[in-house]
Amino acid sequence: MTSAPADSESGPRRIGALAASALVVLIAPPLYLLLDLAVVGRLGARELAALGVGTLMLAILSTQLTFLAYGTTARSARRFGEGDRDGAVIEGVQATWIAVVVGLAIVAAGYAAAPAIMRALVPDAAVAAEGAGWLRIAVFGVPLILASMAGNGWMRGVQQTRAPVVNVVVGLGLAAVLCVVLVHGVGPFPRWGLPGSAWANLAGQSVTGLCFLGALWRECRATGVGWRPDRAVISAQLVMARDLIARSASFQVCFLSAAAVAARYSVAAVAAHQVVLQVWEFLSLLLDSLAIAAQALVGAALGAAAPARAREVARRVTVASVGLALVVAVVLGLGAGVLPRLFNTDAQVLDAIATPWWFLIAMLPIAGVVFALDGVLLGAGDAAFLRTATLGAALVAFLPLIWASHVFGWGLAGIWTGLLVFMLARLAAVYWRYRQGGWTGQIGAAH
Repeated sequence: MTSAPADSESGPRRIGALAASALVVLIAPPLYLLLDLAVVGRLGARELAALGVGTLMLAILSTQLTFLAYGTTARSARRFGEGDRDGAVIEGVQATWIAVVVGLAIVAAGYAAAPAIMRALVPDAAVAAEGAGWLRIAVFGVPLILASMAGNGWMRGVQQTRAPVVNVVVGLGLAAVLCVVLVHGVGPFPRWGLPGSAWANLAGQSVTGLCFLGALWRECRATGVGWRPDRAVISAQLVMARDLIARSASFQVCFLSAAAVAARYSVAAVAAHQVVLQVWEFLSLLLDSLAIAAQALVGAALGAAAPARAREVARRVTVASVGLALVVAVVLGLGAGVLPRLFNTDAQVLDAIATPWWFLIAMLPIAGVVFALDGVLLGAGDAAFLRTATLGAALVAFLPLIWASHVFGWGLAGIWTGLLVFMLARLAAVYWRYRQGGWTGQIGAAH
């Protein structure tokens, strides 16, 4: 048992420490993916398009279980706030059991279905075949990707900041080196092309996952926490998982629909869409680092029955998130003529990138508020509201505009208008919930 965090441990310095740790952990995978896109992009537009769709499918197969990170953070933080560190670690053990069992099932299903999925998404047969080959290699890393999510969840809950950074940097540092040498055949290494990217991804994700499992084993050994599955804890986690999975699925359906529509325009359009989408994902996780700090601190504050402290954390994180979003928007605007060339040099792809690039810039200040308040509400255990709000925004705003773009030929401008309206709808929902104040009454809801 440990004492609950004091008020001083929820101030700007603690928010900064948690956000800095989360920042490295969150941006390392998309930063690696940006490197991967840049390396594979030198092979040609076909390989870049195949990698874009392949990585999108890997994300869909693996990130439907984001509750392993976000739900576990909320539940572990609540227990840590109550002074029960062992209980917070137990949450991590049980989340890891879910990660391994479900991850193995995803490997089997993803490997078998990869060719059919790619043919359904991409009309170009060559792009579909290369994307399926990439996915069939990379999918074997899913169990350890999910174990990493669970590890991040309980470590954030107990406010550990160093170990998650080390685990991620070691694994993805290895992947970055392998990506360059295996795709293009540097030195004594063979030139494997696009499959080299998949093998590099698998190696890096596996090392990171094993590092998180090792950290959990050491914590259990030191505290005496057992490894056996606990049906009661797993059942409680799955209640929150139900809402977070539905929320995550709505995101993936939207982005999958957008990719499918973009693919029906041209290879250049789908390549351009995926490049800007990956930049968006990278910047979203940059903002989410502050939201995760809010999640851990709000959960701990409500666990300690201190709603005033939770509201102060929410205010501070939102102000910081909007400020960061505005700075990034200015940088992207000033670099609009240069930055896209880091990912591709094909004239048609660069021309297509220009439209979604400016939509991305316009969305960033909105995202600053949305992501911060998402973190606050997740920390409060308000997952049911977030599920309903996100599903509503997807069904009313995003999906109708995506498919209207296909019917009426609006191109990438139509697709990204749908994303912009989706963000505005989410902004209205989470701001209303925050102002309404019901989330502060979620004390004890995590148990």
